[in-house]
Amino acid sequence: MSDAQESQGPTTTQWLRMGLELGPLVIFFLANSQGHRLVGGAPGPSIFFATGVFMAATIASLAVSYWKFRKIPTMPLVTGVFVVIFGTLTLVLHDDVFIKLKPTLVNMLFAAALLGAAFTGRPLMKQLFDAAFDLTDEGWMILTRRWGYFFLFLALLNEIVWRGFSTDFWVSFKLLGIMPLTIVFGMAQMPVLTKYATKEASDAPVAD
Repeated sequence: MSDAQESQGPTTTQWLRMGLELGPLVIFFLANSQGHRLVGGAPGPSIFFATGVFMAATIASLAVSYWKFRKIPTMPLVTGVFVVIFGTLTLVLHDDVFIKLKPTLVNMLFAAALLGAAFTGRPLMKQLFDAAFDLTDEGWMILTRRWGYFFLFLALLNEIVWRGFSTDFWVSFKLLGIMPLTIVFGMAQMPVLTKYATKEASDAPVAD
């Protein structure tokens, strides 16, 4: 195995992008916890406080991403737009159902886009992650299908959790349940990234 193949792990840039994407969710979790103290332990008001902080953190994350990379990746941008729209509805209408529905709708949108593209023979993941990986079209198609089904699973899981459990449990599960599941699923795709890497990617050194 060559040195390039052994260094197929995430680069510094990819770690930074991941931090920018996960940061607002961590802040959402912490804000909800702190919200209980600020509003006297009432679970209802705390989610509204956390939603406002979540919106601000999301906008800040997108701004930093653009400042650092001069572009915003498609998925974080779409997610950010939904956060702002559904967060605003949550605060204006004082109804936390909107922020709870946001993950379901976003994941269904991603699932529909990916599976629809796969059905028509277009490896959409290539356009979404072409800057991070260099794979054959077959590899991109496999990832497109797999991530499409995974987003569908996440949409269903979010519906089960927010409808069947408390608000605090839902907020915690977004960080401590959904994110570990996503990371594990992403790591499980490493064999695809290795097997279907183009010859140029295999031969070239990996730079940060």
